[in-house]
Amino acid sequence: MQNQTLLYQIALTLIPGIGNIKAKKIINYCGDVESIFKAKKRELSKIPAINAFQSENILSKQIFLRAEKEIEYILKNDIKPLFYSDADYPSRLKYCEDSPILIYFKGDCDLNASKIISIVGTRNATDYGREICQKIIAELKPHNPLIVSGLAYGIDICAHKNALSNNMNTVACLGHGLDKIYPSLHRQTAQSMLKQGGLLTEFLSETDPDRENFPKRNRIIAGISDATLVIEASMKGGALITAEIANSYSRDVFAVPGRLTDEFSSGCNHLIKIHKAAVITSVKDIEYIMGWEENKTKKNIQQKLFIELNDDETLLLKIIKENKSVSIDKLSLMANFSVSKTASVLLNLEFSGMVKVLPGKIYELN
Repeated sequence: MQNQTLLYQIALTLIPGIGNIKAKKIINYCGDVESIFKAKKRELSKIPAINAFQSENILSKQIFLRAEKEIEYILKNDIKPLFYSDADYPSRLKYCEDSPILIYFKGDCDLNASKIISIVGTRNATDYGREICQKIIAELKPHNPLIVSGLAYGIDICAHKNALSNNMNTVACLGHGLDKIYPSLHRQTAQSMLKQGGLLTEFLSETDPDRENFPKRNRIIAGISDATLVIEASMKGGALITAEIANSYSRDVFAVPGRLTDEFSSGCNHLIKIHKAAVITSVKDIEYIMGWEENKTKKNIQQKLFIELNDDETLLLKIIKENKSVSIDKLSLMANFSVSKTASVLLNLEFSGMVKVLPGKIYELN
């Protein structure tokens, strides 16, 4: 039964013209992924997001043959598929509108760790960039965050290696299937990460590291974490794309400044200049902005006994309880409130000790 459900989930990702956003709308319309494939042709024609060409593909046997082949690969190689409605699916990523409906993970770590930092930068890292990367990761060790990057040359591989040497978990988001490692020079590091982190991708096996895959990979790097740190970047390249995506997800972005004459600091300086990244000169800056100060005494607000809740507060608490953790945007949609009204009600609940806010404006019961 579990493999049958996975078969439908993989098949949905194989239908041409149906991306992640449309796939979620179709699932919401049909109720679940299996119902899409069990529907008759005339029923499919009534679904607003599906055209005649896509209906034919849904009924095609070819996509199921490819999905069956992928399940064989998954089972043989101890890969964990995560559908966006699964409890283990990265919760931070889940609330990004264009998040992949299905991802594949190989490794050993919690993708919902309490603290996650993505570190990106140029492939042409200088001694300055490598030194800063090494220093920041070493200073982050007391917080034990999960370090996420893209396994590329330069800052990416520097971040992975320094996380490993500091006994911290690190995950690489890949722009290809899990049957290969790109660049191949980083295979040994990738192997080490399987025991101390892992490899993550939305791409099926046999998918090559084609150029167009990497911007897609970058949105996972940005969406899976609390914040993205850019260490050395030119004005063009994947690091600035990742920072831009992180900003669009309302995530914190940090950038390490450099000399005005350094090509590979121009991107970081630009992000700081246009207020799309906070300037970082040490880990203390990250600790302060993220509220991670090691010696900070956190006073838990004791919930008031017999607190009287109004209808709006009761509704938001009910939604949060049912979803375990939920973003302010999703709360607004589910409650049919404006964002400003939702924020006001949540503030009262936070002061009363009923809810707590996590990075990325995610709310949970206290």
